[in-house]
Amino acid sequence: MSTPLDTNALKARQQAAWASGDYAVIGTTLQLVGERLAEACDLRWDEQVLDVAAGNGNATLAAARRGCRVTSTDYVPELLKRGEERARAERLNVDFQVADAEALPFKDATFDAVVSTFGVMFTPDQAQAARELARVCRSGGRVGLANWTPQGFVGQMFKTLGRHMPPPAGALPPSRWGDEEQLRAMFEGAIGAMDVTRQHFNFRYRSAAHFIEVFRTWYGPVHKAFAALPADAAAALESDLTALLNENNQGGSSSLVVPSEYLEVVIMKR
Repeated sequence: MSTPLDTNALKARQQAAWASGDYAVIGTTLQLVGERLAEACDLRWDEQVLDVAAGNGNATLAAARRGCRVTSTDYVPELLKRGEERARAERLNVDFQVADAEALPFKDATFDAVVSTFGVMFTPDQAQAARELARVCRSGGRVGLANWTPQGFVGQMFKTLGRHMPPPAGALPPSRWGDEEQLRAMFEGAIGAMDVTRQHFNFRYRSAAHFIEVFRTWYGPVHKAFAALPADAAAALESDLTALLNENNQGGSSSLVVPSEYLEVVIMKR
């Protein structure tokens, strides 16, 4: 008989991973995704918007720039501090609050829009997180998501990491959130309408070696993987990541441009 997944232990492990390095170094390069999602959700001035698993605040800033009243949440305080620094620099009024995506501390139907860019997809209990997003969104409001797809570059990168550092037995892959069929199942009963657009974000670095250097230094999951592996296993991971990057590179021999597919999702709450 298989041992049930300890989601609390997995969550603690994930928190430690995302708190390591400094995700903001990577996160700020993804700002375009937050801007696209804000437009897809058709955010309006004075609307109440919740950013869940906000990281360093890409969707938060995009919503605040459109005059929304934004609450930015994450379960890693260090990431919220980075978002707060960015909002303060732009003189944007945002409420930052530590919160678990699986147990949001807000009443039902509080927000006009609930958004998450590459954040809520990493929750251990995916069904519970989906229920929480839907619960705090008002009827007729929008749940807006940007989620890496399984077949896209980031989905493949996590598969590569998983071959070298296997996840706990029973853990669901985050890339399920990048599968339209799985999303419809997770939000079943809450969907009035659902629009899905396949988008691409281009990672731009000097080379595969440069990408790996940046990610192993600053991007929590990659940073933790390299730190945990002995030298020979770390070298094997580096070799596999290099091959994946070069295979997907569209920048030619003198630079690295790697498109990564993600789903841009807007769910109209029933």
